[in-house]
Amino acid sequence: MKKWEENVRRVVPYTPGEQPNVPGMIKLNTNENPYPPAPGVLQALAEMDAERFRLYPDPASSVLVEALADYYHRPKEQFFVGVGSDDVLAMAFQTFFNSKKPILFPDITYSFYPVWADLFGIPYEQPALDEAFQVVREDYQRENGGIVFPNPNAPTGLYMEPAGVEEILCRNPDVVVIVDEAYVDFAGPSAMELIDRYENLLVVQTFSKSRSMAGMRIGFAVGNPVLIQYLNDVKYSFNSYTMSQAALELGAACVRDGAYFQETQKKIIAARERTKEKLLELGFSFPDSRANFIFARHESCSASEMFEALKKQNIYVRHFDAPRIRDYLRITIGTDEQMDILIGFLREYLKR
Repeated sequence: MKKWEENVRRVVPYTPGEQPNVPGMIKLNTNENPYPPAPGVLQALAEMDAERFRLYPDPASSVLVEALADYYHRPKEQFFVGVGSDDVLAMAFQTFFNSKKPILFPDITYSFYPVWADLFGIPYEQPALDEAFQVVREDYQRENGGIVFPNPNAPTGLYMEPAGVEEILCRNPDVVVIVDEAYVDFAGPSAMELIDRYENLLVVQTFSKSRSMAGMRIGFAVGNPVLIQYLNDVKYSFNSYTMSQAALELGAACVRDGAYFQETQKKIIAARERTKEKLLELGFSFPDSRANFIFARHESCSASEMFEALKKQNIYVRHFDAPRIRDYLRITIGTDEQMDILIGFLREYLKR
């Protein structure tokens, strides 16, 4: 080790899903939306004034914040936006998790949480999901420095009804509880409905899944204005201009085109339910996903071998070589045609 390396911060980084660029591939590995962005986004892109790119964007992100406030019928002071929900979550970790007590998140969950905790020096504990991959709510009644969990959970896809979220909130009035709702648009009611009753609740969502904007990197948080002000204080302490001009304008156009959003949302849910039926016919088992993916295993076939076989056919899914879940594949829901090709391949593969 060289002398200067002694002062380098060392972390085990998050491993993102593979981003192949193969002609004719079927990409079902990173939970992107298979449909293009809303027509309103394409129109806004065509009409965008490139001359404005020489100027800094609005640091308050007003056009996007106001569009979100209008859509969700909430005060604009309750919204914070960032460069994807990962940016928003990382900012929230830095802002709200500064106790010496450990924060809590599940043992099977979004794998960025322990990365941020290690990066920011935040102690943490990971209560185990039960055998059915459900959150054991009683495990979140212990003393802690904050709580974060996805709903629906990733990679299991299981959804907790608002009453379950509220139970955790009721038991933890003295810490911030973050509900990461990257997939909630495919599931059920958002915990957003609880914000006015719980000042310590922060709900985080993204444009990457249900809104077909993963490449534009837009995420947002909703909470009481005091929480949002704290987030903005941290943001302005290191970068006033987190959102690009293009992201602000196109994000606002995306929010305004609500009809298209609801249309593609219904298509993905229908394809998910149809794919569940086909996978069951092939002998797969899985938690009852309410996200835009299915977390599936086969009793007689190795997940890692299936993963490699699919990849050779340019069909990309996700495999996590980790305790308790290495027998599973996470399969993003694509178009009907893409899912038919996947099922067709699996049917033939399992005949070997």
